[in-house]
Amino acid sequence: AHKRSYRKGTKIPYITHCMETGHIVSSLTDKPYVIAAAILHDVVEDTKYTIQDIEKQFGKEIAELVNFETENKQKEKDPAETWKSRKIEFLNHLKNVPKEAKMITLGDKLSNMRAIKRDYDKIGDLLWERFNQKDKDEQGWYYKRIRDELKEFSGKGIFWKDVKAEKMQKIGFQIRE
Repeated sequence: AHKRSYRKGTKIPYITHCMETGHIVSSLTDKPYVIAAAILHDVVEDTKYTIQDIEKQFGKEIAELVNFETENKQKEKDPAETWKSRKIEFLNHLKNVPKEAKMITLGDKLSNMRAIKRDYDKIGDLLWERFNQKDKDEQGWYYKRIRDELKEFSGKGIFWKDVKAEKMQKIGFQIRE
């Protein structure tokens, strides 16, 4: 599904993000269907494949978890104009999803933050030009809200320390506690 896809502004194959998300989730659960859904989490959002395709190939449990993580991209509108409303919609949605779906969100967003950190260290504030939302403070707002919504995982798994405020500030996010 992600063949010939790369992380924004890089030559890093996109599948590495999916595998890292699965790895992070595997530190929180040993349920194979949750780990599989973590690896598949961006297929519907970013490729031609549908939830029905996921269900047919991998089953209903995995498809439901992938669906929880799939953001409504509002493809008929300019992504830069809908960024904030899409993020608010996802944050509200996150309040009512099962714990397994929250694990996938944690894995996904932590993987994204790590990629941002690596690239920020290389190119600094030019990094933000890759994104629909170019304001790093807005990006910081979103990742802080995600972290706050997922605080039930605080201290669980080997990766939680990476989402603390001081780590987020090293990315260039201005985090107000």
